Amino acid sequence: MSTVNQSIWFEKGMSFAEYRASMNVNQQELGRVYEQLAFTEEDLAFWKELSARNWKGVVLTADWCGDAALCVPVIQRIAEESNIELRFLIRDENLELMDQYLTNGTARAIPMFIFLDQDGNEACVWGPRSPEVQEMITTARATLPAADAPDFEEKQKQLYRTFKEQITTDPAVWRTVIESVKAKLTA
Repeated sequence: MSTVNQSIWFEKGMSFAEYRASMNVNQQELGRVYEQLAFTEEDLAFWKELSARNWKGVVLTADWCGDAALCVPVIQRIAEESNIELRFLIRDENLELMDQYLTNGTARAIPMFIFLDQDGNEACVWGPRSPEVQEMITTARATLPAADAPDFEEKQKQLYRTFKEQITTDPAVWRTVIESVKAKLTA
């Protein structure tokens, strides 16, 4: 566990309701996942046990991000069941924090969930995707033509549209996020 205190970032963040109201791009997709997500009895027992930790969290996100349309509502629902208050920060408005949580040391990949203990110290970090979703996008990207191909941009846009539709409508994909978050919170 890190001794990095991130309370100041938590205080700067928006509530889930404020974040959701501010969205312009993926609000419908986020709402669909949030409202249709179902937990198992085992999940609910895990979240109840987690609530004793008295954690809170900071979420780096942006509403244009397809991964956020999947992960934000899943983890918000987990947080609600676990008595964890999440606060949301827009990635590009908070690069000082984002740059502390680069994926592979270089990418400002989002969403990033920074869970804080009761003293505001970093307890663990999850994001931006479950391993299964990462494998899905890696496999899909391998089908794209070369970056200098005339149809690359069109094919890439179509791939991301299809991918976003799949991850925000398939409960089996949502389950991968739930299980990945459980594994991180158990570690």
